[in-house]
Amino acid sequence: MRTTIDAAGRVVVPKALRDAMRLTPGQQIDIVYTDGRLEIEVAPTVVHLRNDDGLPVAVPDQALPALSADVVRDVLEDTRR
Repeated sequence: MRTTIDAAGRVVVPKALRDAMRLTPGQQIDIVYTDGRLEIEVAPTVVHLRNDDGLPVAVPDQALPALSADVVRDVLEDTRR
């Protein structure tokens, strides 16, 4: 898909690609320049470990959206294709 860069250097990610990557407004992404290409990845979630009754538990530093059965089903279907 083709898009343009505006005078401020911003790039609009087309809706079809945002939907395919499940990108949401305000979500952080990483952009890397590799071998003459720009690669966009969803930024990893920053977590810290908490001790819960002797077991380590990963706790996100920021609130995450709720994980619904629909989201899980969609991801499973996407990975099976």
